[in-house]
Amino acid sequence: MFKAYTIKDIAKALGLSTSTVSRALNGSYEIGAETKKLVVEYAEKVNYRPNPIALSLKEQKSRSIGVVVCEVANNYFSQAINGIESIAYNSGYHVIITQTHESAAREAANIQHLLSRHVDGLLISLSAETTDTSEYKYLLDKGFPIVFFDRIAPNIHTHQVKINNYKGAFDATELLINQGFKRIAYITNTDNLFISRERFEGFKAALEKHQLALPPEYIKYCYHGGMLIDELETAIGELMSMPERPQAIFTISDRLTTRCIPVLKKLGYRIPNDVALAGFTNSDVAESFDPPLTVVRQPAFMMGQLATELLINTIESKRPVYEYTVKEVEAELIVRESSQKRF
Repeated sequence: MFKAYTIKDIAKALGLSTSTVSRALNGSYEIGAETKKLVVEYAEKVNYRPNPIALSLKEQKSRSIGVVVCEVANNYFSQAINGIESIAYNSGYHVIITQTHESAAREAANIQHLLSRHVDGLLISLSAETTDTSEYKYLLDKGFPIVFFDRIAPNIHTHQVKINNYKGAFDATELLINQGFKRIAYITNTDNLFISRERFEGFKAALEKHQLALPPEYIKYCYHGGMLIDELETAIGELMSMPERPQAIFTISDRLTTRCIPVLKKLGYRIPNDVALAGFTNSDVAESFDPPLTVVRQPAFMMGQLATELLINTIESKRPVYEYTVKEVEAELIVRESSQKRF
């Protein structure tokens, strides 16, 4: 069980007054070196962190919000950030953007850095590695405003903005099936992400509806989400070297989808003649690919706006917020040549 230690807890454990502990942690010259050492070492031992709300009250509002995403260069997130900034700046807030590059350790470091900058709230889209969300629960329990968007934490009670991942994946998979493809492979990043699990459920449901098999070897994991081209090339190479290779590939994230085309071409396969392709991406140039790419497109700009509105409303609320909203929006399936069967 995650326990958030307070200055009172430290004072009680060490037999000191809370004011002594507070001054020791702040490095006051009034406190002796031995007492400082005792307090600091104990605080580190119990993983004490200052209450961010107390800090913000002390420092007043910073009029800034922190944003944590996997990668700004990701088509979805660059559009979502534009939405975030459009609302934030019009409301008098600055935006501080950080990237995790799919690392849980970097995500945690980014959070600590943003808190040290006294941001008034956080907009979070989890990294693919993140499984421990206790830090977010700790902050929320202290009243610190956090909104999750896209890559949400379903077990955390706060505002969330997401798309209907299940339907987006179901519709794209059924499109491939209706085009006549029976053997459909699935390339994903990690099961850690709730959106990945939702998209897989939609994909699987479409196959089950049409009584199609899903051999385990048709599911490939690229844990770096397409950021490592060799990882994706290995996955596609294994799929296409099977005796009964897939007739179509469905991909579940932006970079995986857009990088499939050059990898397939490098390996000598034609799209859709040798293998069809569809997947989630917000790439603005999907129509310009050769062939034009069938995509599930998220309303990223609007999602960024919705998440920011929820966060600013929470920050500026005169009373503590205990009722939270999960906003689910629909994705758009855009059909192009990459998913069309050539007879």
